[in-house]
Amino acid sequence: MTMRARLLEADSRYSQHLRYAEKPGPLRRVAIFLAHSGDSWFWGLGLLLAWAVGSFPTRQLAVQLVAGIAITAVIVLALKRLIRRARPEGDWGSLYRRTDPHSFPSGHAARMTMLWVLGAALGPPWLGWLLLAWAPLVALARVAMGVHYLSDVIGGGLLGIVIGVALVSVFR
Repeated sequence: MTMRARLLEADSRYSQHLRYAEKPGPLRRVAIFLAHSGDSWFWGLGLLLAWAVGSFPTRQLAVQLVAGIAITAVIVLALKRLIRRARPEGDWGSLYRRTDPHSFPSGHAARMTMLWVLGAALGPPWLGWLLLAWAPLVALARVAMGVHYLSDVIGGGLLGIVIGVALVSVFR
């Protein structure tokens, strides 16, 4: 067995240990909420609301975060189409599976981590701390619900850091 095959097997095995998609109960419900809370439409609506009712600094940050979401989405989509790693088998997340059959890197992990970097660098301190806690929970929930492997969310998180740091230097 090649090194790559061994790594993919270990990734699948560890991801399966974190999976709750088929297990009813409160932990599954929390994982579903967290998995969806990283959706781009959710953030788009929230940032539109912040822009509509916020002060000038809030509006400026909302525009920067929306720009970051869009840039991250383009980069993630390009990488997914290049790498073409299939999502784990499963029934939950049929919308994700139909519209985006590729899993690496995780767009949710990249988006949330990028938002954390931008929020920590450009926003109020509470936003950075909130996103620091929220981002890994969203990433783990994506694995728990069976739409990503552990390496997908690790790769997405690292990509989100790179994009976030690059955007901070642009936005400052």
